[in-house]
Amino acid sequence: MPDVDVIVVGGGPSGAIAAEDLARSGHSVALLDRAGRIKPCGGAIPPRLIADFAIPQDLLVARITTARMIAPSGRRVDIPIENGFVGMVDREDFDEFLRARAAEAGAMRLTGTYQSIDRAGGHPRVHYRDRDSGETRGLSARLVIGADGARSKVARDEVEGGDRIPYVVAYHEIIEAPGPVGQYHPDRCDVVYNGRISPDFYGWVFPHGNKASVGMGSLVHDVDLKQATADLRAASGLADCPTIRREGAPIPLQPLERWDNGRDVVLAGDAAGVVAPSSGEGIYYAMVGGRLAATAAAACLQTGRARDLRLARQLFMREHRTVFRVLASMQKAYYCSDERRERFVSLCHDVDVQRLTFEAYMNKALVRARPMAHLRIGLKNLAHLTRLVRPEFT
Repeated sequence: MPDVDVIVVGGGPSGAIAAEDLARSGHSVALLDRAGRIKPCGGAIPPRLIADFAIPQDLLVARITTARMIAPSGRRVDIPIENGFVGMVDREDFDEFLRARAAEAGAMRLTGTYQSIDRAGGHPRVHYRDRDSGETRGLSARLVIGADGARSKVARDEVEGGDRIPYVVAYHEIIEAPGPVGQYHPDRCDVVYNGRISPDFYGWVFPHGNKASVGMGSLVHDVDLKQATADLRAASGLADCPTIRREGAPIPLQPLERWDNGRDVVLAGDAAGVVAPSSGEGIYYAMVGGRLAATAAAACLQTGRARDLRLARQLFMREHRTVFRVLASMQKAYYCSDERRERFVSLCHDVDVQRLTFEAYMNKALVRARPMAHLRIGLKNLAHLTRLVRPEFT
């Protein structure tokens, strides 16, 4: 008999939620994680995440009520977040809270580094290097959930196409942040669209209470991430703030075509590629992916049908495919040049764009109740892409 029902490899938001859900449903679960690894992340979470995953308010280090879009020319558009807010979390504390909650639900925590999987005993056996002893150990399970990040070793070893996922390299610095200074304000998220900061993505300055996350990402691998972040800090008036820590990691650009190996492994979170195009938002989608991986694993454990592992991807894409396609089209259209970035920020000046964007963000669904607003946005979008109008700002 295997040691546990499920081994979850990776203890970020996706893996922690998968482990918690399975443990609460009565399954024996082991959660394997490398301690001390913090993913570079702006830390933004929407109200729907807070509600769906029962996140306590004291984990929020800031509540953002305004988003500022900054064009290559330096012109700005401030977007008020009506009827809601963007919650900010520090991943160091947020991720550990989720892992601890999974353990409270009954998951067994293991600290170490995944090495490989074999099936000599008929069931998958995960081999890992234990952090404390340095020894290689093994644990067998009926199923494995790979939630070990964008360049997932589980995906590479077990799932077709898992070694070919495109990714953006992201880098940020957590700094000690003062009150309002220069271009920085502790109640506002700044998003910088500028080819000098990132030739194909964006830079960000996100408040975290008495800290701030300042960073950027790029698919262009020879971009000097640290220099671009230093330039971003200087432009925001944050160059002299003490740096607490620096972090870098890949962020996937699109969901994988397969999330399971057709036998006993299913992927979740960044390992499955579920980061929203254009925005780079990943925490909410990772946690949804973890929950759906747990759902698929529970179904497979009950029925014995390996094909039930496909449910994770099927259910996720049924809910979020359209949003991902819209955002991917927007990134392709507007992130290709500074002239297009200027037009994109100008488009954000439109009230319809502002309201629909943040309604969709906070509720994690396309807003379908305003057909005329969608029509107006479509026409304005077409006008910008065909250069029929000039960019405008207040």
